[in-house]
Amino acid sequence: MKLLKDILYGAGLNAVNGSTDILVNEIRFDSRKVAMDDVFVAIKGTLTDGHLYIQKAIDSGAKAIVCERFPELLVNGVTYVEVADGNTALAVMASNFYDNPSKNLRLVGVTGTNGKTTISSLLYQLFKKAGYKVGLLSTIKIMVDDVAYPTSHTTPDALTINKYLGLMNEAGVEFCFMEVSSHGIHQKRTKGLVFEGAIFTNLSHDHLDYHKTFAEYRDTKKVLFDELPKNAFALSNIDDKNGMVMLQNTKARKYTYALKSFANYRGQVLEAQFSGQLLKINELELWSKLIGQFNASNMLAIYATADLMGLETLETLRLLSELDNVDGRFQYYISATKITAIVDYAHTPDALKNVLATIDTLRTGNERVITVVGCGGDRDSSKRPVMGHIASEMSSQAIFTSDNPRSEDPRAIIHDMETGVEPQNEKKILSIENREQAIKAACQMAESEDIILIAGKGHETYQETNGKRIDFDDFKTVKNLLNSLNK
Repeated sequence: MKLLKDILYGAGLNAVNGSTDILVNEIRFDSRKVAMDDVFVAIKGTLTDGHLYIQKAIDSGAKAIVCERFPELLVNGVTYVEVADGNTALAVMASNFYDNPSKNLRLVGVTGTNGKTTISSLLYQLFKKAGYKVGLLSTIKIMVDDVAYPTSHTTPDALTINKYLGLMNEAGVEFCFMEVSSHGIHQKRTKGLVFEGAIFTNLSHDHLDYHKTFAEYRDTKKVLFDELPKNAFALSNIDDKNGMVMLQNTKARKYTYALKSFANYRGQVLEAQFSGQLLKINELELWSKLIGQFNASNMLAIYATADLMGLETLETLRLLSELDNVDGRFQYYISATKITAIVDYAHTPDALKNVLATIDTLRTGNERVITVVGCGGDRDSSKRPVMGHIASEMSSQAIFTSDNPRSEDPRAIIHDMETGVEPQNEKKILSIENREQAIKAACQMAESEDIILIAGKGHETYQETNGKRIDFDDFKTVKNLLNSLNK
């Protein structure tokens, strides 16, 4: 148990009714999880308002309430704390509750539309190979050195973040790499964390169902850099037109990386094939197992981060050449009959275009590219026609199918994708609602040397429909189908 007044330090208090010199057991922001002697933080969420559940939390045993406005009825024996912003207060309180664990770590945040998972995961790999104890907070999993934990959000809630950072402290972890989503920044989940550095990858069409405008989406990402301390580093990809925007107001030391522009860390692709690519970074050459311009950019960011954090240059280059692809990121399998199946998380127009462009550079010209792609339900619907256009324009054959329909009708989602197909490409598309059947159709169509791209879900091992998750793994599915069809 911890003193409430210690947990509240720096949380932005406006008013207090009752004593803060009391011991509390846990911090809760979900009233259903409140137990005896907990402190309940009322959060205004996108779907509901925690202030509506204050009495329920008290009935469940909460002895303190943190909220943005006091309820009309104040219960005797309960401490009420009014704060300026509930999300900020929760994040700061979480950090205090777990003894500010980020202060004991060399924490780096990675933000941008694409590349966050690859960069953070490969930085974890690289520093582990260099002999350090390392932590990872990513879309795919949470790692506390060698111990893996599942995760359901790109940026977990503030309590979860600090809980695992605390476990990293206990395990003697020195470095931690963390994906930072726009949702996480907007909902103040990273407030109270001390970052040694932040990396910006790129910005393209995504999450406009949440942020409404591209400018709001961009400016939300920028907050991570605006709040960096002056002894931190800010590393930005200036091949992206928003790269310099991220650095405008930061107090941190500014560094840039690019494949096409003059930058502190400059890269170039010298040679590319399915087995990997030869890269030049600041006049030094290395071979990478990762494929594509986007991965060349990711490798550049990783090299720059390692350099800024003090790793020796030649050792870093050696370790970069040993890094393996991240699950669901241009993960490929070549069948006995030389059909190549590629599974990629590409779920935005820009990511899909990048992957198809990469495939095009690796083709000899005779292979067909068969793309299986869908779009998620209950998410930004404006990108669906764009995804449909890109898939039909850049593929020999495109099969539109379900992704994670969630509460939407998958047929309606597919119809939205079809509206983006231009007349000359209509004969190239096929719509199959069932994802497994869509992948099976692609396998049946493919002949020797052809390439099948399955885009959108990547590392995910489930499909989400009407609130239920069923087991589904794109990579296992296509591999099994190709083998069973003797392809």
